[in-house]
Amino acid sequence: MLELFFTRKRVILARGRREYSIIYSERQGTVKKTSGKNSASGKMRPYPVAMTIAGSDSGGGAGIEADLRTFNAFGVYGCCAVTAVTAQNPFAVTGIFPVSGEMVARQIETVLDKIKVGAFKSGMLAEADVVSRTAAVLKKYPELPLIADPVMVSTSNCPLLAEDALEVMKKEFLPLADMITPNIPEAELLLSAKLENEKEFAAAAEELGRRFACDCLLKSGHFDAGNGIMNDYFFEKSGNSVFRVSGPALELPPLVSHGTGCTLSAALAALTAAGVEKLERIRLARAFVLGSLSESVCLGENLAGMYPPEYDYAEEIILKKIKTGKAGGC
Repeated sequence: MLELFFTRKRVILARGRREYSIIYSERQGTVKKTSGKNSASGKMRPYPVAMTIAGSDSGGGAGIEADLRTFNAFGVYGCCAVTAVTAQNPFAVTGIFPVSGEMVARQIETVLDKIKVGAFKSGMLAEADVVSRTAAVLKKYPELPLIADPVMVSTSNCPLLAEDALEVMKKEFLPLADMITPNIPEAELLLSAKLENEKEFAAAAEELGRRFACDCLLKSGHFDAGNGIMNDYFFEKSGNSVFRVSGPALELPPLVSHGTGCTLSAALAALTAAGVEKLERIRLARAFVLGSLSESVCLGENLAGMYPPEYDYAEEIILKKIKTGKAGGC
């Protein structure tokens, strides 16, 4: 049996054999790979599988392209349901062509008919009908974790969710999620409130988690908390706790952060499918994004894109339990 290791090595696919690894941490993980044959029964053991329900980014930086690249980096088999085809690069979205809600639902059902998916992640759902039909399908599988990234606007400020879809998302889709991962603008739309400081970010993570009865990881984007630190906020429903998730604030080239939200939620889905403990998922997923930004690759003139890292960034990420405004301030 192959062991699941958190190492600095990328997944290697070689002719005739495969060597699997998860990118982070140089200690052996607690999860075991389930690839290979069971020596007692001769049957194949199920391999970790995650499924993304999202739009396609023709530039490859976000959407299902980023999701599948992330699944692969974590040694998790990736499936997808395409919700929209876009014509875009990190500078602009020049066209959006939604897939019908019926077809999105059919993609999901067909995959689940034969493939043992361990976790879902959702991204761009585009239209109200897609949101509603996707929710109707996922409602049939409450045992399968859903990491919902409520994608609404692109990095280049192009709307990615129809106006009439927001209420459908709030009423039908997000209550199905095990975890939601909004950024600040998305949280403001979901709460109908302006968020201006770290105390409000922490309180918003808790409020969103309580409102949708799920865990909530609120991404602060590149809000600099001072001293070169960037903080996200994680509300854990089961423990009724809020954690500050801290890491280095990077000085980044223009547009290199395109796809950070997709990559984070995909990493969380991959780690969920692999059976990693919840708080460790948060730390490793955030570290994966930090590493992907730190080891960005040149894609063109004055253009870099984030890419799965070779090195270990997990020690750069610190989780600390805090008190929110509701409990008396941070």
